[in-house]
Amino acid sequence: MRRRAFVTLALALGVPRAAWTQRGPYRVAYVTTERKDVPSAYLDAFRAGLKALRVVEGRDLVVDVWSGEGTSARVTEIMPAVVASRPDVIVAAGGSALFAILKNKPGMPMVFTLSADPVEAKIVQSYARPGGNMTGISLFSLDLVGKRLELTKELLPKAKRVALIVNPQHPGERLELAAAKDAAQRLGITVRYFPVASEPELESALADIARTRDDAILAFADGFTLQFAGRIAEFAQKTRIPAVDGWEPFARAGNVMTYGPDIQDVYRRLADYVDKIRKGASAGELPVERPKAVELVVNQTAAQKIGITISPVLLAVANKVI
Repeated sequence: MRRRAFVTLALALGVPRAAWTQRGPYRVAYVTTERKDVPSAYLDAFRAGLKALRVVEGRDLVVDVWSGEGTSARVTEIMPAVVASRPDVIVAAGGSALFAILKNKPGMPMVFTLSADPVEAKIVQSYARPGGNMTGISLFSLDLVGKRLELTKELLPKAKRVALIVNPQHPGERLELAAAKDAAQRLGITVRYFPVASEPELESALADIARTRDDAILAFADGFTLQFAGRIAEFAQKTRIPAVDGWEPFARAGNVMTYGPDIQDVYRRLADYVDKIRKGASAGELPVERPKAVELVVNQTAAQKIGITISPVLLAVANKVI
C-alpha cells in the first residue's frame, strides 16, 4: 500500500497516529475490543510484563494500541490498517479480538489470550506444538469448573439446583458442560443448562430461573457472557439468587463470587512471548500455556444485598474481597 493511501485509510478509521508516524526498532500491534478512552488493567499488565523483562518501550520496541471501541466488528474494520502498519507481532487481547483478527488472515506472528480451548477452536494444532504463526495463553481449564461448583456449595450448603448460563458457540463448551455435570453429581447438585447466544435468550433464561427458583447461577466465563455480567448481577440482587463465575470482572460487576485465572497475570506473561519472538523464536514452536495463578474473589457487598453471609472460611482464603 502506498504511503499516501495508507495514511488516508488510517485517518478514516481513526487508528493510532503512532502506528504510522513513529518507526521503532520492533513493532507490536496490541489489538483489543476495549475502548481506548477507558483505562485498561490488561494493557497495563502487558506493559508491566515488558518492564519486568527490562524491555524498554521506545528503545527496544513500540507498542501501538488498536482499539475496537467495544466491538469485535470494529476490530474487523481496522485490521487492514493494522496489517498495513507492518507490525512485527500482533497481540490479540482476548478471544473477541482474536477471532476478528483471524478474519483478515494476517501473516505475521501472533500472541493471544483466549478463554476457549484453542485446539477445539482449530486455532492451533496442539498445546505443545501450536504450528502456524500463533501461540499464547488459554484460560480454558476443566478443573476450575468443578472447583467453582464446590465453592458454590460451600457458599450455599443447602443448594440443590444450579442454573448454568453458557455460550453454546464457545469452543470447548461441551467439555465444560460435561465437567460441570460430573462435579454436580459428586456434590449432590442438579444442574440446569441454559444455552444463551443472544440477549433475548439471556432474558428468557433468567425468567425461567426466576420461576423455578434455582439456588444459584453459574455462568461459564467468556467474552460473550462477560458483557452480561452487570445484567446477571442485577437479576441476582432482585431475585436473591446469587451468581458465581470465573473471572474477577464478574465480581466487580456485582456478582457474589468468582474463582478462576488471575487475568492480569496472564497479560503480564504475554510479554514473555513477545520478547521471545522478538529475539528470534518462532511463534508456532512456543507451547500454548495455561494460567499459573488462580484467584478467589468475593464480593461481600453483593452478598449482603442478596442476604447471604459469607463464611469466615471463604473470606479467609479469598485473594480479594470487595
